Amino acid sequence: MNQRMLKVGIFGVGHLGKYHLANWQQVENVALVGFYDPSDVMAQDVSEKFQLARFLDADTLIDAVDAVDIVAPTNFHFDLCKRAIRKGKHVFVEKPLAHTMQEAKEILKLIRESNVKMQVGHVERFNPAYLAIEGLKLNPMFIEVHRLAQFNPRGTEVSVILDLMIHDIDIILSLVKSEVKSIAANGVSVMTETPDIANVRIEFNNGCVANLTSSRISMKKMRKMRLFQKDAYIGVDFLDKKTEIIRLKTPEDINSFTFDVETPGGGTKTIAVASPIVPEVNAIKLELEKFRDAILNNTDTVVTGLDGYRAMDVAHQILQKIKTNNVSAFRE
Repeated sequence: MNQRMLKVGIFGVGHLGKYHLANWQQVENVALVGFYDPSDVMAQDVSEKFQLARFLDADTLIDAVDAVDIVAPTNFHFDLCKRAIRKGKHVFVEKPLAHTMQEAKEILKLIRESNVKMQVGHVERFNPAYLAIEGLKLNPMFIEVHRLAQFNPRGTEVSVILDLMIHDIDIILSLVKSEVKSIAANGVSVMTETPDIANVRIEFNNGCVANLTSSRISMKKMRKMRLFQKDAYIGVDFLDKKTEIIRLKTPEDINSFTFDVETPGGGTKTIAVASPIVPEVNAIKLELEKFRDAILNNTDTVVTGLDGYRAMDVAHQILQKIKTNNVSAFRE
């Protein structure tokens, strides 16, 4: 790795921004220059806790760094990304990429015309349970996802689709090497003006089907994804950091629990149940380190601006389907 120091500035030091700050301080070859946040109360707390300079002008901070980390509310993403990219600064921006699809298109255009790196903060790509299946040959034909959370006012400036489900949309789009064929969706607003519960079915041109359920008003938390393919069932528990693989026994399954099942033809097949080693990693720190590496080594980011755009595009198609269905139901 290039050993030069990367100068980084943080935009937004709320709940998630503080996590980013704490993790940036642990990342090698990075010098935190300062932060920008319009809240005096938030700024004073961060300045004291992290001993970090507060910048009162966004452009002054952008000018002082090599890269920006945008953890501000979604409606500020476009303006901050645009300012940074035009000044030739690398950008890490939290999901969703932007507030509207038009803003997202403009950000992509700016990135393509520039020589800067962009990474979108889809942190579940770095979840240890998901990393445990990186080496597997994955070709899922059916995917089932449940992402449930207890209600928290933080993050409700966007729908449950853009707040929670977008994590799973991003992962599914990265797993399924095919274009989206059709989307069906239903959702209900309970606590906010946007959908708080949603169920979605995405069909792909290669025949894969993904069913996704997200809720932010559940009694319990759950973040599980199940992948079904011709030779295996794979369960990923993002919350409890566990992974399970069930498949027909192969020579590689020497350390797996196995059992025999009778087939309709009278023979038997051996099933192997494995729990891959889940790496002990801090997902937020790892995604920031990968962003640093892409800049210092001039390589592609793990979650590109295009990845962020594609996830947003599907999320907005889902929202439009829900809106159409709800209007139709109201008319009836």
